[in-house]
Amino acid sequence: MIGLSAAGALGTGTVQARANPFPEKFMPQLAKPLSPAWRAGEVHVVPDDFFLYFMHTDLMAFRYGVGVGRKGLYEPGTFTMKRKAEWPRWRPTNAMIQREPHKYEQYADGMAGGPDNPLGARALYLFDDAGRDTYLRIHGTNAPGTIGTAVSNGCARLTNDHVQDLYPRVEIGARVILHPKVRTT
Repeated sequence: MIGLSAAGALGTGTVQARANPFPEKFMPQLAKPLSPAWRAGEVHVVPDDFFLYFMHTDLMAFRYGVGVGRKGLYEPGTFTMKRKAEWPRWRPTNAMIQREPHKYEQYADGMAGGPDNPLGARALYLFDDAGRDTYLRIHGTNAPGTIGTAVSNGCARLTNDHVQDLYPRVEIGARVILHPKVRTT
């Protein structure tokens, strides 16, 4: 096991040393926030750079590489993380089934959690200001080669190792900002 940079002194997480299917820049590391307005405990997804920042303090963040929603499916905004799950059950949304029935209709009744589940090892569930589930998730993936790409149905995905590191850091009620796309599609 290797520590997440200086994370051993700062937090609970470690990540497994494995062959990287993506560039080194997407490995977890400590980083300065992109804005002085970001506050401790917040999560920020910056889709153009394919990074998720968990604000450890007002001056330091844990940065993870992510995959984000493809063109027309990424939904920027400010949300509240109201639920977390380990090895979550997954069901494609009705919109996913309608868009790609050949791919998703077979899972209309859902899929048990586990290594083949698209939500991966952990999921953080995002809710809107009215308290409604948005069906947006920050979750693991069983396809680590998608980190650094815009291919998902709207969610932000991390490798399973990285989402397991992030999961205990983010508290229920955390503010999550999915920043707008400017350059990527």
